[in-house]
Amino acid sequence: MKTTEADWKGVADALGRSGKLSGETVYRVGFPRRDLPVVSKGVRIKAGFALGSYAAFVRYRDGKTMVMGDLVITEDELPRVTDVLQRNGISQTAVHKHLLAHEPQVWWCHIHAEGTDPVAIAQGIKAALDVTTTPPAVDPTPPPPLDLDTAGIDAALGAKGTNDGGIYKFSFACGETVTSHRRVLLPAMGVNTALNFQPVGGGRAAINGDFVMTEHEVQNVIKALRAGGIEIVELHHHALDDRPRLFYMHFWAVDDGVKLAKALRGAVDAHNVHPAS
Repeated sequence: MKTTEADWKGVADALGRSGKLSGETVYRVGFPRRDLPVVSKGVRIKAGFALGSYAAFVRYRDGKTMVMGDLVITEDELPRVTDVLQRNGISQTAVHKHLLAHEPQVWWCHIHAEGTDPVAIAQGIKAALDVTTTPPAVDPTPPPPLDLDTAGIDAALGAKGTNDGGIYKFSFACGETVTSHRRVLLPAMGVNTALNFQPVGGGRAAINGDFVMTEHEVQNVIKALRAGGIEIVELHHHALDDRPRLFYMHFWAVDDGVKLAKALRGAVDAHNVHPAS
């Protein structure tokens, strides 16, 4: 159901930071891990590229709120975060990697919760963040210019990207309705194909993100990615009870940005998605 920023003030207060309301429905709060000096394949990973924890809140007509999210945590933090989440009734639905070999070791922990008190859920998430070194929120600043041919990338992908803090991002929504626990899931809850470009100089980029696919689309997307020289990182679920059953695949490559976009276009066309509004 539709909500306003004011409806989520208690959640923002509990988390110690405000979020962004998308389409008057999804209130998404980010917890970027700017504190982690992660390097993968010689590339220093920016927080907005692959280290962005978040929690997405949606209120339904029966008065209940569903929360889905992804917490970026170090290997040392993982046991403590697990214990806190479990004590607060917040389910873990996946624990896995988004990057190939990297240091320090980082894990991505997907979470899910439902209830009539979103503030209590937010307090549980905040308690989990408090056993990590996740830094506090900072005031937003204008994004830096991108050393990428963004017009060429847009043309190759048939969509318009967004400069989000120096990372060029695309989001594609599933072409069919997705539900979990008989509730409709929206793209801003993390149910989307996300393509991220981090500039590395000279018009080149590292790419990472994930494709959301049904079982019949997985192999075609893999073939398309490999045809473009893009590496496969992980293939897994993010939820325990989504319908249709969805698979998510993370990927990696470093090359000319437009060349990579053309390679990604083949994989985008191999599954049923459209640019998210």
